[in-house]
Amino acid sequence: MSITADQNPLTRTLKDGAAELGLHLSERQLSRLLAYQALLVKWNKVYNLTALRDPAQMMTHHLLDSLAAVSAFAGAQRVLDVGAGGGLPGIVLAIWAAEAEPQMSITLVDTVQKKTAFLTQVKAELQLGNVSVIHARVEQLPVEQQYDVITSRAFAELNDFIDWSNHLLQEGGKYIALKGVMPQQEIDRLPPGWNVNKVQALHVPGLDAERHLIFLERKS
Repeated sequence: MSITADQNPLTRTLKDGAAELGLHLSERQLSRLLAYQALLVKWNKVYNLTALRDPAQMMTHHLLDSLAAVSAFAGAQRVLDVGAGGGLPGIVLAIWAAEAEPQMSITLVDTVQKKTAFLTQVKAELQLGNVSVIHARVEQLPVEQQYDVITSRAFAELNDFIDWSNHLLQEGGKYIALKGVMPQQEIDRLPPGWNVNKVQALHVPGLDAERHLIFLERKS
């Protein structure tokens, strides 16, 4: 007996999780997210993009984990994902934004060539016109373009994150850092001239672990 798309456990987990997060995903968004996950599973066997191997764990720990944060980016125009790795949150954000926030463009930067090769393949296969991929160290990127939001997930301590990339943050822009447990010690070590504007605790469906978004901005 063939399994319909809705009976597929991963599809069901994605749909139910998105609904729990208050996200109304279209069939196109769902199919792109599932296609991205399939590419992540396939390439991970050779490129070691993530320590997780189980597709069900990837769905919860990576896709739903990133989807839990996307609403925080509403209204953004130009987003930079630093240390984009396998595309989290950047690719998930781009898939959501293509329909939910069509004005948004997302630039993914990573120092590891095999990761940017994977991201370039994902961009092509999923036809993500709102994505740019750069293979570089973020601290060496020239200020050809600045961003109103700079983000990262499991990239670096907050002070390093800011030191390496703040030349790329436009006036009035903000950082949105995806963190696990509340990083109070990192906040205490912020470089001078920076404020935590907000901390938002996230609930990720099916994930029994702490998640926080840390919003940072220059002191006025």
